[in-house]
Amino acid sequence: MIVVTGAAGFIASCLIKALEEKGVTDIIGVDHFGNEEKQRNLSSLSNTTFIERSVFDNWLLKNGPQVKFIFHLGARTDTTLQDKTVFDSLNLNYSKMVWKHAVENQIPLIYASSAATYGNGEFGYSDSLEIVEKLKPLNPYGDSKNDFDKWVLKQQNTPPFWAGLKFFNVFGPNEYHKSRMASVIFHCFNQIKSTGKMRLFQSHKAGIAHGEQKRDFVYVKDVVKVCLFLLENKPASGIYNLGTGIARSFNDLVKATFHALEIEPDIEYIPTPEDIRESYQYFTEADMSKLRKNGYNSPFTILEDAVFDYVVNYLNDHSYF
Repeated sequence: MIVVTGAAGFIASCLIKALEEKGVTDIIGVDHFGNEEKQRNLSSLSNTTFIERSVFDNWLLKNGPQVKFIFHLGARTDTTLQDKTVFDSLNLNYSKMVWKHAVENQIPLIYASSAATYGNGEFGYSDSLEIVEKLKPLNPYGDSKNDFDKWVLKQQNTPPFWAGLKFFNVFGPNEYHKSRMASVIFHCFNQIKSTGKMRLFQSHKAGIAHGEQKRDFVYVKDVVKVCLFLLENKPASGIYNLGTGIARSFNDLVKATFHALEIEPDIEYIPTPEDIRESYQYFTEADMSKLRKNGYNSPFTILEDAVFDYVVNYLNDHSYF
């Protein structure tokens, strides 16, 4: 059986659907299933058994020997939340529990890290293990992800294969429930539909024009493809970036959304909220050389093509993956 935590969430629900489409018939989905909007992510699944995250520890004690692979994608992902105790509980300590069961039962494990670990990028965006201890995330969420990466690298006992995936800016179907944390494309689509224009944050950094802040935007369908590649091939264990390797501006992203809707772009630039202004990243770009060297050779979807697919085939009629 294959276990996927965070099952009702964005990336995990897309992964479970892909696993089912590949013919996997024994999937265990772990999450807290109290969010009605997230429940809709599970509506098309048919070969998955769901268990609450609060009992997962005890479930693994009884069923660990039957598990063949774990995708630990569940986490608290709110980058604006400042309560460190929440992240210590749900991101750090819960992940340690999953790791220990994977070691005890020799279960291959993939877990979700984050590009938020890179902070302002003062050490670059290489997934080299040598810089993990030096990184300075900008918020408690990023700290929790980096704290677990650091803990993992100190472990003498490991699963037979493990990979920590530093997700960059993932977007795509099944993110409807994420509210403020949903992708810019999701918010852009809804703003255009309701107002005919899109608001973007102003730049508060010299030399960077409004809307020219850049991110490595990666389509969730590509993320799923990488996860399946790692499941099937199990290359060298380690921490891997998961982006496209190409930074694109928010202006590019918004214009692609307008294009998919066949509407002329109308962009307004507003001040970045003060509660996130100091921790706002102006540039991220994944160094994808490690994943490439370890055998992943599929192309990543071009931003404009990914936005078009997302808008036309999912957002327009509120469809799920």
